[in-house]
Amino acid sequence: MPIARTASRIAAGLAPLLIAAPALAQGVFSVNASSAPGGGTTYSVPVQTLLIFTALSFLPAVLLMMTSFTRIVIVLSLVRQALGLQATPPNQVIVGMSLFLTFFVMSPTLERIHADAYKPYSEQKIGFEDALARGSGPLREFMARQTREADLALFSRIAKVERGTPAAEVPFKVLVPAFVISELKTAFQIGFLVFVPFLMIDMVVASLLMSMGMMMVSPVLVALPFKLMLFVLADGWNLLIGSLVASFGTG
Repeated sequence: MPIARTASRIAAGLAPLLIAAPALAQGVFSVNASSAPGGGTTYSVPVQTLLIFTALSFLPAVLLMMTSFTRIVIVLSLVRQALGLQATPPNQVIVGMSLFLTFFVMSPTLERIHADAYKPYSEQKIGFEDALARGSGPLREFMARQTREADLALFSRIAKVERGTPAAEVPFKVLVPAFVISELKTAFQIGFLVFVPFLMIDMVVASLLMSMGMMMVSPVLVALPFKLMLFVLADGWNLLIGSLVASFGTG
């Protein structure tokens, strides 16, 4: 049959490649490790490339879970819901604004990481492990300042960390989830305070429409221009962003 003949020809053509594949992989992607002069370990270029790409895959998680991004993006999303706007500002604007505000809030921490860890490492004054230890220090201090003691105690108890261990000494597997829980709680608290004035406007508008017998008119549609006017006259973006950034101890 033609199909059987074609399959046999393809298999015969791929057989030499399959036989030579292990040898090619061993020659191109050789995994070599040697002792460094300072006592560490130096890996081959393919292994270093693999480690770099593996680290890059964790960058989104680091940005979301170990910086101020979580609190900022949640508060901005809750403000949009409080105003009654479904798609304005769009998600791209909220995420972009959150990213730039995150860089602004984290700039002192990033500058310390660059000066203490990346610059000496780029100048080959320290090794990779030492640079990683130095770079984690400022990030740990930032997360420890924003983490509540109750949340840290909860995860310390679950991880069976010795009671009384300061936040500067607990492992990252304990500090990171405690920091995330604290950020979520703080973001919801700020969102509640933002919702209250707009909720009052919705209730007043709904009561007026019911008293006038206008049952078929949507209170959300009528209250929207009043909420927008209140937000603009109060310079809402200035107050919101200023308070949000100040909540991290910046400014």
